[in-house]
Amino acid sequence: MQVLEINGSKFQSEALVEKMVAYGLMPQLVREMTIDRSTIDISISAEEQQAAAQQIFQQLGIDSDEKLGAWLKQHGMTVSQLIARAERSLKLAKFKQETWGSRVNASFLERKQSLDRVIYSLICTKDFCVAQELYFRIKEGEQSFDELAREYSQGPEAQTGGLIGPVEIGSIHPNLAKMLLASDVGQMHTPTVIGDWIVLVRLEKILPVTLDEAMQQRLIEENFSKWLDESVAQQMETFTHPK
Repeated sequence: MQVLEINGSKFQSEALVEKMVAYGLMPQLVREMTIDRSTIDISISAEEQQAAAQQIFQQLGIDSDEKLGAWLKQHGMTVSQLIARAERSLKLAKFKQETWGSRVNASFLERKQSLDRVIYSLICTKDFCVAQELYFRIKEGEQSFDELAREYSQGPEAQTGGLIGPVEIGSIHPNLAKMLLASDVGQMHTPTVIGDWIVLVRLEKILPVTLDEAMQQRLIEENFSKWLDESVAQQMETFTHPK
């Protein structure tokens, strides 16, 4: 049985597993092993291997044998292990693309509304009478939304004259998002209760999202992360509660 020595203490496999569980490291180990299992059949060419090695050296700022030796010593790795790490990253990227690349369009269409961005103006108060008074002042043109937000709003938006955004619809409180999605640009809603606040909100601008390269990569990464989290959770359940 192999023994691992750390800081003068020797650990056999069972004791090491117990330590990993105690330190909360087991989920990370399961994640990495899940990735290894999923990418085992992904092949890369000799040219890709060479490019991966060059890339990781650049990322780590290794441009000399001295720096390479120092980095390897600090991390307890060999050159072969470092290059294998680079190739692993490339295989993982190819696995993500092969698995979820063809699903990007469907994911985008499904989530487009929540990914669209908006700019809106907001005043938050806890006094309905104040909110009502501010609403009529703005409607009658007595004072601007910006001016009243700076004076009366009780949230951080007061610093910007009530102006918020651009932000993704999906990141906004669901009730507020519904109001904005049902609004025309420039439309201000009557005082509305959202959570603990009475709010005045006005839609300023809609910025529709496009399926560019960055968005494609984001959707692939999000789908991969969701799959990986679910896989790890399932395996941890089995590990924690063996049958």
